[in-house]
Amino acid sequence: MRILVLGAGGYLGGHVTERLRALPDTHLLVGGRSPAADVTVDLASDSPYELARALAKAAPDAVVNCAGAVGGDAVTLTEVNARGPAVLCAALREAAPSARLVHLGSAAEYGPGTIGRRVTESETPGPAGLYGATKLAGTLAVGASGLDAVVLRVGNPVGAGAPSTSLPGRVTALLAEAEAQEAGAGAGAGAYGSGDGPGTAELRLGDLSAYRDFVDARDVAGAVELAAVTPGPLPPVLNVGSGEALPVRELVRRLADVAGFRGRIVEADGAGSARSAQVSWQCSDITAARLALGWRPAHSLDASLDALWSSRTPTRAPDRVAAP
Repeated sequence: MRILVLGAGGYLGGHVTERLRALPDTHLLVGGRSPAADVTVDLASDSPYELARALAKAAPDAVVNCAGAVGGDAVTLTEVNARGPAVLCAALREAAPSARLVHLGSAAEYGPGTIGRRVTESETPGPAGLYGATKLAGTLAVGASGLDAVVLRVGNPVGAGAPSTSLPGRVTALLAEAEAQEAGAGAGAGAYGSGDGPGTAELRLGDLSAYRDFVDARDVAGAVELAAVTPGPLPPVLNVGSGEALPVRELVRRLADVAGFRGRIVEADGAGSARSAQVSWQCSDITAARLALGWRPAHSLDASLDALWSSRTPTRAPDRVAAP
């Protein structure tokens, strides 16, 4: 089986690629802008014709689209999250119409949830911001393509290599800096207070009162594998999360415990993101993924946080971080 992964250099793309490389009787192809890629593509700028030519040469049995932008201006978000999937679908219809397409969507497409309730795939989407809106546009393009395609709506992924654009990744960077400062490797107190002694550091964050559905990046990769190789038609959209909502405050506290952080965690007024205020609750019903793929999360949140902290790099992080 020939599987092409687009966006393999990204956070989830890296986990997906590692997982698929271990599959027997599988030839994995990596697509992206790098000259080292097996298939050189840029979903943000390639024309359907250019992409179709590249796909025809690759002759994939399945394509996994992990390419996506979580930040940036309106043009960047639209080009990558909305235009990209549309162009990919047009090219696949021309060059590999029988290939299975697995596209990574986002739970942000749903928008604000109802407290205490898990959202199912039949829920009418109502994204609260531009990111969710552009991801929804990509999902709609995939759904209208007529291809053998499935969109995995991913919750908030946690695990090794989480980027600084995510709250777990940014908090990890802050904690790594605090660790370096306490060991005498940092210069100045920075975001962590005066550093007058052990336990006096402060981790200043935004509002952490929102609830999120955190899922291990390795479990996301497992869902992608099953979606790529499971025979027969699949539902057009499947939720991939833990199925549980956790206060962001709890995640930060547990990550701090893993890091051995002995200081105070301070939620600064006015530092929270607009999305956190608009989407106070997010939790996915993952029953459909279990029924269609036989998938269920295998990693606990503690295991996810252990993996995240083990992958840390002691780089400078922003002084204030808002909830996702």
